[in-house]
Amino acid sequence: MHILLPCWKDRAKALLAVAAMALSFHGALAATKWGSDYFPDIVLTTQDGAKVHFYDDLVKGKFVAVNVIYTSCQDECPLETARMAEVQRLLGDRMGRDIFFLSISIDPEKDTPKVLKAYSEKFGVGPGWLFLTGKKEDIKVLTRKLGLSRSSDAVSKDGHASSLMLGNDPNGQWMRNSAVDNPRFLVSTMAGFFGWKDTLPTASYAQARPIDIGRAQFTFESRCASCHTIGEGDRIGPDLGQVTARRSPAWLARYLKEPEKVLAEGDPTAVILSRRYQQVRMPNLRLGDEDVTALLRYLDEQGKAKATAQQTTLPQHNLTHKPAGR
Repeated sequence: MHILLPCWKDRAKALLAVAAMALSFHGALAATKWGSDYFPDIVLTTQDGAKVHFYDDLVKGKFVAVNVIYTSCQDECPLETARMAEVQRLLGDRMGRDIFFLSISIDPEKDTPKVLKAYSEKFGVGPGWLFLTGKKEDIKVLTRKLGLSRSSDAVSKDGHASSLMLGNDPNGQWMRNSAVDNPRFLVSTMAGFFGWKDTLPTASYAQARPIDIGRAQFTFESRCASCHTIGEGDRIGPDLGQVTARRSPAWLARYLKEPEKVLAEGDPTAVILSRRYQQVRMPNLRLGDEDVTALLRYLDEQGKAKATAQQTTLPQHNLTHKPAGR
């Protein structure tokens, strides 16, 4: 019995063909990286009135985080921007050096540079974060290329997805995230994606404590904590310490469920809060009755606990001391 084997010349030809295919595949992969041949280099205008090209000026060779907003949004946009403001604070000196934030308006006709400037100032935006406007058709093309628009956006309550695209242009890699995620989780995600080693201190698994967090605490920390504290002072919105003592339960419950309607009706308290806190709209968090009840109970308990703790740390004066001469 004879076994027919290819001669060494045929075998060499086959190996060369495989190598050529591999090189061709590698080249195809390189060509599909999201870079100058993918993104439209449209002209945009910053909140300071500067003209910039999206790719050449804002993305090329940089690490970026990109989302879409519009300043008249009554739903997720204020929460998105508040979350990103907290991420900005956590990133510290990396902002404007290692990473740049780009918030693009999908309502460029209303969101002029002046409007975007005022909006950015409400949230304490610092160096390294640009708010951008431009031609409506250009922005439509750009948001589709970025994966930040969907066919269902026009009929959704908010008009866009609450997504955040992280871009590593030197490597041609992009990743989608939720723009309303926990700020510390977003920073950790950025650190992993961009290869940072020293962004936030981390504990070992041996040091980690069991997670014990209730539904109400999770709701507060995931939906409220970027704008509010409980007994630690105002942030973007008012301090919620003792809020259950200052406001009636019925008013709080309705405001938590449908803040936009309460404000639109001209409710005096809602109007005062809007003016006092630079007209940053309280977003509709879409909370059910059970969530509202649990959140109000949590705010009441935490507010009382914080007040008690603060009282115990106040200086103790000798109440029996009498002033001289009396």
